[in-house]
Amino acid sequence: MTDTARIERDIEAARARLEGTVNELAYRAQPQVIAQRQVQSLKLRLNEATHTPDGSLRVERVAAAAAAVVAFVVVVGLLRRRRRR
Repeated sequence: MTDTARIERDIEAARARLEGTVNELAYRAQPQVIAQRQVQSLKLRLNEATHTPDGSLRVERVAAAAAAVVAFVVVVGLLRRRRRR
């Protein structure tokens, strides 16, 4: 085999690798794929925040979050009521 044939094979192999890399980057850059990754990340973070490593629910954190949501709703309700007057 000649050096030219070997070089051409190497170039073709490099092109194939480059094509695969470009295709992977194009896939990862799609807005839907980015959104899916963000949703998966958010779900994982929420699960880690509300569950212990063994899988049991962290009741104190869930209760604190629920209390914060209720407080926010009450404050918003009071502000709206105040504006109407």
